[in-house]
Amino acid sequence: MDTHQPYTVPDITIRKNEGLQHAADYTMPQPLERYTNDDHAVWKLLYERQAALLPGRACDEFLQGMVGLGMDLGRVPSFEQLNHCLMSATGWQVVAVHGLIPDEIFFEHLAHRRFPVTWWLRERHQIDYLQEPDIFHDLFGHVPLLMNPVFADYLQAYGAGGMKAKRLGVLPMLARLYWYTVEFGLLQTEQGLRIYGAGILSSKSESIYSLESASPNRVGFDLERIMRTRYRIDTFQKTYFVINNFQQLFNATTPDFTPIYQSLMGLPVLGAGDLAPMDQVIQCGNREGWSDTEDV
Repeated sequence: MDTHQPYTVPDITIRKNEGLQHAADYTMPQPLERYTNDDHAVWKLLYERQAALLPGRACDEFLQGMVGLGMDLGRVPSFEQLNHCLMSATGWQVVAVHGLIPDEIFFEHLAHRRFPVTWWLRERHQIDYLQEPDIFHDLFGHVPLLMNPVFADYLQAYGAGGMKAKRLGVLPMLARLYWYTVEFGLLQTEQGLRIYGAGILSSKSESIYSLESASPNRVGFDLERIMRTRYRIDTFQKTYFVINNFQQLFNATTPDFTPIYQSLMGLPVLGAGDLAPMDQVIQCGNREGWSDTEDV
């Protein structure tokens, strides 16, 4: 999803997609023939590392989704094969795209239960960090939760809401909801905090930091609070918002957001590390290692 910053297509995106064409909706056939032996080896390394790290850290719904998808450990998966499982479970499918796509196209896909997945994989020297979303982030991080009916419905409702927010000119507010839930959300369980955000699940270092570091704030989910809160795209998050269950997320998308947008327009935007009087603070971060870089 677009972060609403000036965007220059990275060299790796240009290089990986050389000679490939996409349709008007930015989809393309997954070019399976382009995956090299090193691509498959990098996928295996990333998959094995996260699969070993996430039990006890990731939410049960994500781990169950991984099992249900039967995602290939040893090589980059075929979207066609995954879609057999997804379609039968929740009616979703993954579609291949070249990289980041325009907001309105992204929302249109989500609203019709299609999840855009960047087809290419990071290279070995980028194993620990790549700012541009690749297939490991998109597929490993996002898709297992689409096997969960409630989360799958939430993401479809978000897509429909995104098309409306674009028309109303309030997309930054809704983008913050996506960032702090779908990408960087935490879940409270009887066993403690668990991860469900794809930006965390696909990252070794943030999988540990998000749960174990004393630096960030951890705050109870509040829709309007999140819509007022800037976020970071270049570092670990300063604040994580915590839901109680996925039904809470789905219920939050049920009302018409138009009056919510109108009421928030007159309120100040909060920084990524700010705490507010209405917050249900689970942990007040000690701010260790925070930089002063401007938030989005």
